[in-house]
Amino acid sequence: MSGTDRTPPPPPQPKLHPVYSVTNIQNKVRVLDGVKVPYSSWVKLFKLHARGYKVLHHIDGTRKPAETDSTYEEWCEIDAHVLQWIYGTLNDDLLSRVLEEESTAYEAWIRVKNIFTNNKGARAAALESEFSSLKLESMSSLEAYCQRLKEIADQLKDVDAAVKDQLKDVGSWFDTWL
Repeated sequence: MSGTDRTPPPPPQPKLHPVYSVTNIQNKVRVLDGVKVPYSSWVKLFKLHARGYKVLHHIDGTRKPAETDSTYEEWCEIDAHVLQWIYGTLNDDLLSRVLEEESTAYEAWIRVKNIFTNNKGARAAALESEFSSLKLESMSSLEAYCQRLKEIADQLKDVDAAVKDQLKDVGSWFDTWL
């Protein structure tokens, strides 16, 4: 084989961002329903996942590149994946409230946040009422009762109304009992 018979090497393959390899996001980030999976837990899991795949800047308010920027198209593709992650980790009720045709991941992130942080006072009052009126006899077991109280306490944290001091000891008992 002479030096002139050589075929040129294949063109380099584009390097894919690791976000393209994510499938079945629901196994990695729980589906947000606001009850069994409270907003604060979903945020922590989602941010952990986004950080691991180096896409946290799509939900933290970092500006997207200008349309004239050479990275704009890739940014849009990755943002679409992050947006799919958000939509894929919402229950049907939340999805119908958040889904919009033209949206960035950050815009959807803010819509979800607003659902859980707007009207904090009214949500806190309703949750405190539910917490204080929940009766053991209305639950199927002591475990179910404790679990429900813990779920309500987590939801109260989401609206900046943590369980009152006199109930903190009960809350820590739930944590150790469960």
